[in-house]
Amino acid sequence: MHLYNLTLQPPTAICGAPALGNFSGVRQQEIVVSRGTRLELLRPDPNTGKVSSVLTQDVFGVIRSLASFRLTGGTKDYVIVGSDSGRIVVLEYDPKANAFNKLHQETFGKSGTRRIVPGQYLATDPKGRAVMISAVEKAKLVYILNRDAAANLTISSPLEAHKSHAIIHHIVGVDVGFDNPMFAALEVDYSESDQDPTGEAFNNAEKMLTFYELDLGLNHVVRKWSEPTDNRANLLVQVPGGRSGNTGDFDGPSGVLICCEDHIIWRDMDSPQHRVPIPRRDNPLADPNRGIIIVATVMHKMRGAFFFLLQSEEGDLYKVTLEHETIKNADSDDAYVEVKSLKIKYFDTVPVASGLCILKSGYLFVASEFGNHYLYQFQKLGDDDDEPEWSSSSYPQNGMADPHAALPTAHFRPRPLENLLLQDEMESLDPIIDAKVLNFFNTDTPQIFAACGRGARSTFRTLRHGLDAEETVSSDLPGIPNAVWTTKLREDDPHDSYIILSFVNGTLVLSIGETIEEVSDTGFLSSAPTLAVQQIGADALLQVHPHGIRHVLADKRVNEWKVPAGKTIVAATTNKRQVVAALSSAELVYFELDLEGQLNEYQDRKPMGSTVLAMSVGPVPPGRQRTPYLAVGCEDQTVRVVSLDPESTLETISIQALTAAPSAICIADMIDASIDRNNPTMFVNIGLSNGILLRTVLDPINGQLTDTRTRILALSSRSWLNYTYQNLLHFTPLIISEPLDHAWSFSAELCPEGLIGISGSVLRIFQIPKLGSKLKQDSIPLSFTPRKMAVHPQHRFIYLVESDHRVLSSEEIRKRLTEMEKQGKKVPPGVLDLPPDIFGRPKAEAGKWASCVRILDPVNGTSVFEIALDNNEAAFSIAVVPFTGLNNEYLLAVGTASDTFVAPRSCSHGYIRLYRFAEDGRTIELLHKASDLSSTEIDDVPLALLAFQGRLLAGVGNALRIYDIGKKKLLRKCENKAFPSAIVTLTTQGSRILVGDMQESVFYVTYKQSSNRLLIFADDTSPRWITSHTMVDYETFAAGDKFGNVFINRLDRSVSSQVDEDPTGAGILAEKGFLMGAAHKTNLLAMYHVGDVVTSIQKVSMVAGGREILLYTGLHGTIGTLVPLVSKEDVDFITTLEQHLRGENQSLIGRDMLSYRGYYTPVKAVVDGDLCERFALLPPARQSAIAGELDRTVGEVLKKLESLRVSSSGF
Repeated sequence: MHLYNLTLQPPTAICGAPALGNFSGVRQQEIVVSRGTRLELLRPDPNTGKVSSVLTQDVFGVIRSLASFRLTGGTKDYVIVGSDSGRIVVLEYDPKANAFNKLHQETFGKSGTRRIVPGQYLATDPKGRAVMISAVEKAKLVYILNRDAAANLTISSPLEAHKSHAIIHHIVGVDVGFDNPMFAALEVDYSESDQDPTGEAFNNAEKMLTFYELDLGLNHVVRKWSEPTDNRANLLVQVPGGRSGNTGDFDGPSGVLICCEDHIIWRDMDSPQHRVPIPRRDNPLADPNRGIIIVATVMHKMRGAFFFLLQSEEGDLYKVTLEHETIKNADSDDAYVEVKSLKIKYFDTVPVASGLCILKSGYLFVASEFGNHYLYQFQKLGDDDDEPEWSSSSYPQNGMADPHAALPTAHFRPRPLENLLLQDEMESLDPIIDAKVLNFFNTDTPQIFAACGRGARSTFRTLRHGLDAEETVSSDLPGIPNAVWTTKLREDDPHDSYIILSFVNGTLVLSIGETIEEVSDTGFLSSAPTLAVQQIGADALLQVHPHGIRHVLADKRVNEWKVPAGKTIVAATTNKRQVVAALSSAELVYFELDLEGQLNEYQDRKPMGSTVLAMSVGPVPPGRQRTPYLAVGCEDQTVRVVSLDPESTLETISIQALTAAPSAICIADMIDASIDRNNPTMFVNIGLSNGILLRTVLDPINGQLTDTRTRILALSSRSWLNYTYQNLLHFTPLIISEPLDHAWSFSAELCPEGLIGISGSVLRIFQIPKLGSKLKQDSIPLSFTPRKMAVHPQHRFIYLVESDHRVLSSEEIRKRLTEMEKQGKKVPPGVLDLPPDIFGRPKAEAGKWASCVRILDPVNGTSVFEIALDNNEAAFSIAVVPFTGLNNEYLLAVGTASDTFVAPRSCSHGYIRLYRFAEDGRTIELLHKASDLSSTEIDDVPLALLAFQGRLLAGVGNALRIYDIGKKKLLRKCENKAFPSAIVTLTTQGSRILVGDMQESVFYVTYKQSSNRLLIFADDTSPRWITSHTMVDYETFAAGDKFGNVFINRLDRSVSSQVDEDPTGAGILAEKGFLMGAAHKTNLLAMYHVGDVVTSIQKVSMVAGGREILLYTGLHGTIGTLVPLVSKEDVDFITTLEQHLRGENQSLIGRDMLSYRGYYTPVKAVVDGDLCERFALLPPARQSAIAGELDRTVGEVLKKLESLRVSSSGF
């Protein structure tokens, strides 16, 4: 078995803080974000408030940290990446090639994510002179950044700043102007704790704030200052300092803000500290002992001022300011900055972020920890509102009278946004908890249904392959048009002026303005259908109709060419200077515009010998008088390229035979970096009457047709779009309410890059807002974190269980409010009415759960039913089960547990709830709740449920049980308690059951009905932390583990047959165990590291009539496929190509690609398709060299790669 891994949807999570800077070298700020294993460059448009993705590049490694810096006096920012490669890498963005280029790569340690290998933290000097890269423990390295004589960036050898037995919590660059660069670190020394068996030293360990100075003169790093700080400190924030280059005044007091639990401290060397409390929500249900910590920070400098935005773990933003004063020494020119007070106030509430960025254009970018990412615009800075403000000067000794004592609690009332306005939203699937592939919409491709998110911001998403068409106009027409065009009046007009609709017996012209209205004084012939429309020359229009050609001049004068008697025009094609018409006599008539703006007919007419069905001429190249080639499709199933060059006018240059008659032809110049990254390529798109689309390259030198690609669209009822995105050609279906019969480009002031189309008798104007997203997402909001989903085989509904830990349920909230009213406590109005998807739900102590069972209608995008669970129950598993005892009636089984604790896992009671379906599956009714309390030792959480031979199979803790329906409760029929930790996944085929254990991989179990036994007969040789698995066939399974690996194991067929032929299982019981496990072991067939925690995997067919593939989803929003390679020729070709590309296409962060894909176990029998597709981006010389090694042409290699992707996934 050999597989080909393809990523359909890259990870959508943003991991860690983004890097903000001017990476293109133009005066526009951009954001570089880490998607875990990919770098992405985002460009917010200050005019429209939209964020666009400029570049996404796979680094084939794990990005641990990002930072940007700019050399002093420079105009461009660079990116420094800390990763698992054991190297520090400096990258530069090249806007011409649209790629990140590696400028420097310095090795300092082993690869992998290790405690003492730097890469976890990055901090840069604000003046761009040095960078510190740190590990979690001990190791810190400092690199000096500079320029050489040619103004190129240079990086020094590493300077060590290690401290043994030290755990580093955070590092940051200190702003000291142009003094020696300085870095601050939060460290804990554990040397005494290591030696003390009593634990007293551990309890007394102090967290230290340490300043490291880089002495540029002596070229080494010294620990300049180290003092204890709050033990609950978790983040450092850089404070502006140093003198301004323009005025000589101080930018700020320097030092750092220390973010601690419940308070903020400003601190600098040898300066008095200032401390303020972090305000907490005025919520009567909140736990007063629960601390508030800061999880994301951003500092913004303005002219003469600066402020900080700090975000708590509940999403609240706080504005922090420092009131400071410059003190000048009267005896000398020396001066210093004295901090008067540290102030904090509530600003607004946004989703909890992994990073924040403030742009100079007045926007705040929020990279959400979970769910969609947002771009907000500042409406005001919160200076003139009524929010209370807390100042350090209000407390004794600036809040530091007793550093170990808590400050008085500060409260605020959260409210809807006042200072920020939402401008744009970037969709993110992070995290995908569970997913299923189904075809609820009865289309040519199935849909992916994903349960995403965490907490109150969770969503259920329907993912459909295609571009989302945003419809702006939909209008009924008086008849059914057979074509549509738009045209400008003058060549230099910015937008279109007319819409022309051709009907069977006439033409309708509409004018585009504030409204779209019919006009009749255009000079167009309205009594005949139209074949072609063109804005020709500088200011004239052209209409081709069956009986002639009308040339409408700017002053409305009309020059008309009429068809000879007895003939009509059957096809026509135009551009700004050329017109070609095909007559019913199979002759071509050619016209060309002269320099005076007159259309001149070429003296000869070209007989084609077969009826012309379709024609196309390309646009006139810039600086040229004409385009040299015409493509003509004839009834004899050929396409001919005809010359329009003056020396060989209307001569046939090349001919291509087709499998059916052509129905449409279009010549288009489009950028495709896989063919030519500098110039557009001329493509001839040929649509055949049998539903096949051909795309072939027209050679601009000799007019030959080469590199033909085929797409079968006969099985699709959708409209498709061919477009260029990030310099690569894509072909994707449109998701629009009705398929289009005809389409054309449309440009108006409110819709500058739109499309216009006809669906029957309806005119539609729409635009494609997101060319980068090939999956259209429709969301249904959920109440809590989704856990598992199930599908009824007869109803098109999704049944979902949701549960959240440490959250108060509605029942618990009502109970606590009632108790407060009895005690006479008042509840502030409006506090509990805030929307939970923005402000979250009230937090509770450990062991408290909020949970529900929900029914979703994904076709209509609604939640149709919901049942909240009471008595502190939480749902963990769900299954639809047909019970033989009820005449195969389907029931919904939900596995729940009361008073559950996560670590270590425990609960007071475990339950299996049974619900009966009603109203055709739209609602459910509780049948009974079965509690298994036979003994305490097996009383556990039911994490997996499955229908099995008319009964219910349940994984309850480490026990596998079979239940049957009883009159009052479920009856336990069979049990096996020999599993090591906890059962998390179950699949079955026949009497065979595959059991996924939380820590010990997958077990093969057989059920022997005659002896009523569940017997384990095979297991894995390697312990794996299973997250999901599926059966590939009767002997084979595919699984994913929590470390990002996908693997496929197979049981020997002889063992499989032997087990099936044993009627009682006595032979299995008599066999001796092997390697402390079952008697038989599975063999590893394939192993691959995908770089994301696999949360679901299933065997599906994504294309109508296509092969079955394995589709998996990842926690960070990844969707990928494993495609089986069916022939030995394919295996040899793809594996050889991958070997060449590993040498050619080095990882951007210096990671060895083979060791990355075999992170924990060496990669086996899986080809990295993402790496193979990088072949299209190689320089032409390297492409030719690799293709030559494979005995193929470059076009054949690209064609094969495209075929593998399209035939398996349709993407």
